[in-house]
Amino acid sequence: MKTDHIFYRILKELPDTFFELWDESPERADDYRFDAVELKQTAFRIDGVFLPLDEENPVYFAEVQFQKDTKIYLRLFSEIFTYLRESETNLRWRAMILFKSRSIEPTAKQRESVQPLLDSPLVKRIYLNELTVNENSSLGVQIIGLVVARKKQFLEKTTELIDRVKKQFTHEPTRLELLNLLEAIVIAKLPKLSRQELEIMFGVEDLRKTRFAQELIAEGKVEGKTEGKLEGKLETIPPLLSKGFSIEEIAEILQLNAQQIREYVNNMN
Repeated sequence: MKTDHIFYRILKELPDTFFELWDESPERADDYRFDAVELKQTAFRIDGVFLPLDEENPVYFAEVQFQKDTKIYLRLFSEIFTYLRESETNLRWRAMILFKSRSIEPTAKQRESVQPLLDSPLVKRIYLNELTVNENSSLGVQIIGLVVARKKQFLEKTTELIDRVKKQFTHEPTRLELLNLLEAIVIAKLPKLSRQELEIMFGVEDLRKTRFAQELIAEGKVEGKTEGKLEGKLETIPPLLSKGFSIEEIAEILQLNAQQIREYVNNMN
């Protein structure tokens, strides 16, 4: 599961969650723009940065860590100070590190040289397996809890969050963005989940509008253009079948008739 990517999507689409974890007002997110920044003349890229719209506010760095890295703090602070040195303004800074658990954090000896920074108000460490998540938690915190949830609880919690998103967000673009995010988490965490199981969770109509379905449709169109219209479309049938799409659904997606799909499938066997 590409956990880092998922977390940065959560922070980008629900930035108020970051400030909530910092014990600040979620409304502070309105004063920031979430982005990734490249460090000049280095190979470094910082993926999670909240850039202030007003330079009087500090810049916030977010680091997600799900694997043991004894030099995570040295690397992070090196990147932060390089960014600040290259910045044309004298920005103040804060940094949050989100660990999967305490067990993957560097030991006391390994972090001895940076401990004064870690103990300062400039840095906040979050251990996700210790995060309190309940039905009263914000949507963002509940989605973060979903990422680290055990598989036995995962499907139930996902279904509850999908239902909450559908009821709470009537604005379709916002609702679809959040459903796309939940879908990405489900597919990353349970890659063998069938199309039918996804339909039960998301509902047929909403699932067809998500990025997953649109990418499959686009894949069929692109391959149709690059490999010959019909041949290219036919090449996308096996992956669509493997995702659980029915022959009728594939015919609709590829704009072919169902008999063409059946003949192709029969020739595959």
